Amino acid sequence: MGNAAADIGLIGLAVMGENLVLNMESKGFSVAVYNRTTSKIDDFVQGRGAGKKITGCHTLAELAASLSQPRKAFIMVKAGAAVDDTIEQLLAVFEKGDIIIDGGNSNYQDTIRRTAYVESKGLLYIGTGVSGGEEGALIGPSVMPGGSPAAWPLVKPILQAISAKVEADQGSGTIPCCDWVGENGAGHFVKMVHNGIEYGDMQLICETYDLMKNVAGLSSAEMGDVFDEWNKGSLGSYLIEITRDILRYKDTDGQPLVEKILDTAGQKGTGKWTGIAALDLGVPLTLIGEAVFGRCLSAAKTERVEAARIFSGPKAAPPADKATFIKDLEKALYAAKVVSYAQGYLLMREAAQEYKWNLNYGGIALMWRGGCIIRSVFLGKIKEAFDKKPDLENLLLDPFFTGIIEDAQASWRRVVSAAVQNGIAVPALSSALAYFDGYRSERLPANLLQAQRDYFGAHTYERIDQPRGKFFHTNWTGHGGTTSASTYTV
Repeated sequence: MGNAAADIGLIGLAVMGENLVLNMESKGFSVAVYNRTTSKIDDFVQGRGAGKKITGCHTLAELAASLSQPRKAFIMVKAGAAVDDTIEQLLAVFEKGDIIIDGGNSNYQDTIRRTAYVESKGLLYIGTGVSGGEEGALIGPSVMPGGSPAAWPLVKPILQAISAKVEADQGSGTIPCCDWVGENGAGHFVKMVHNGIEYGDMQLICETYDLMKNVAGLSSAEMGDVFDEWNKGSLGSYLIEITRDILRYKDTDGQPLVEKILDTAGQKGTGKWTGIAALDLGVPLTLIGEAVFGRCLSAAKTERVEAARIFSGPKAAPPADKATFIKDLEKALYAAKVVSYAQGYLLMREAAQEYKWNLNYGGIALMWRGGCIIRSVFLGKIKEAFDKKPDLENLLLDPFFTGIIEDAQASWRRVVSAAVQNGIAVPALSSALAYFDGYRSERLPANLLQAQRDYFGAHTYERIDQPRGKFFHTNWTGHGGTTSASTYTV
């Protein structure tokens, strides 16, 4: 690279970091790199980065000196304390107006705090979600930036260049799966919701696989064929596609490899964060919550093995018509997927109100259409829904998705019923149906719940025969069943 200043620096040369560097360089940007273990710097520059516009720096001071101004440093280190430590080190060698970018899976609350802190030092900060795994980092991920608005024009050319691209409406070229999300923690919040939806999608697919295998009695090869067909239609997506490939993959002995994998699921915490945020904001994120708990239950392998010895379930009752059952599964999976995304968007809407973010919900769906793990045909319909009505209260109320749910209802109920009758756990499919039934109910039994709260805690209640905003308390143990009511204004 000679003495020319680099366009951007990247800190953290694990595989994701290396692939992002190669992606940036392939798009015409020169990159300076740093890693705490200096041998990794030399190995990368002399190996995968040989002959490219990549400069190795053995100190952060050297990195800062090699960057064009305003300096831009992309951090790809482990979320948590390591990010804070790196920020402190950069603040010592950067100047006012320079930009620090955190591209890891940081908690959005940390990003809110860090944005304020870095801005107080006169610098700019961006927390950006990056989805797509190692392959996406190399060839084009989904990128979800938020933070200091003044930083966006300065990093936009780089971030949009390295992101995945999808076809624009009416075939007018391609557009990047990257756009400004909002201030402070908005980018990392949207990435967190993306990951929560990813948990939900994966759990729904696993439950569908379980029903195919243990109720319909399909072989792995037959299931692979079903997922192949589904991938050609409205369920077409990256996760459906890889599920097809997994089910078709054979071990060296010719047997399906998937059936030899231990049934204990791992997780890195972003799904849990999504559930915590939903509880904090009062959003019924039931499906994603069940997906997280499903992984927790899978981890209790020893207990489950013991329980299987103690308890017996119902005798398997295969469907009378396998083809009809598979069609029901397809519709149930699609309907539950709609609910999952509807809940995710409700969470983003509540967060936007809480943190004063101006989120572009259609734009978010567009960012997820390419590069990321949840990319699918389905997302185009979400973008259309919010393009038609940006203030859409719930995705289920969009005519297209209303039609999907109405068409799937009977199939969905048959699938959940079959799971219950056969003793197959389907927490995501069933919780989605329960949410839908609750959402479409004009009256829920929360009236009794409010009476219970008033009985034991004098928490008061409203009445349907009185104006909203008037609160009453009853002495529920009064003589002769009489009540005394007081009006409270809150």
